[in-house]
Amino acid sequence: MAVAVRDHGQGIAREHLPRLTERFYRVDAARSRALGGTGLGLAIVKHIISRHRGAFEIESEPGQGSVFTVHLPAAVTPAPVSISPVPIQAKTGL
Repeated sequence: MAVAVRDHGQGIAREHLPRLTERFYRVDAARSRALGGTGLGLAIVKHIISRHRGAFEIESEPGQGSVFTVHLPAAVTPAPVSISPVPIQAKTGL
């Protein structure tokens, strides 16, 4: 399954794309400080997606906007669970 989000903003230069999911990385630190943010958003997104065995893809062209795509497996087979029966003893004398 894939979900893509496209924006038509200013876009991101190619040299920044590999680092966008690094913690605290900001393309323009001065602009980010003025608008808020910590540089953690995409790092958290990438971590959550990888924990679900997915992939995260970012495509961008300056002046054209960006596309952020999340790829997740359609079905995940759960790991086998072993449950041992627990004996129940009745209490008497109440």
